Amino acid sequence: MSSLAEAIREQLMADSPEYQRLREEHSRYAAQLEQLSAKSFLSEQEQIEEVRLKKLKLRAKDQMEVLVQKARTT
Repeated sequence: MSSLAEAIREQLMADSPEYQRLREEHSRYAAQLEQLSAKSFLSEQEQIEEVRLKKLKLRAKDQMEVLVQKARTT
C-alpha cells in the first residue's frame, strides 16, 4: 500500500462523510463476519448470511477505493 494512498484515506476519513459511512459499514460487516466465524457450525441460513455479508463488505471496500481514486486524480 502506497503512502500516498494511505494519506488520501486519512484525509477522506477526516473530511468525507461518505467515506466515513462506508468505513463504518465495512467495519460492521467485518465484526458480524467474525461472530459467524467463531461458530463451529453454521446453519444453512447462517451460511447464506455469511455470503451476503462478504458481498456487502467487498462492495463497501470497492466504493471506498473509488473515492480514493477520485481524490488521487483531483
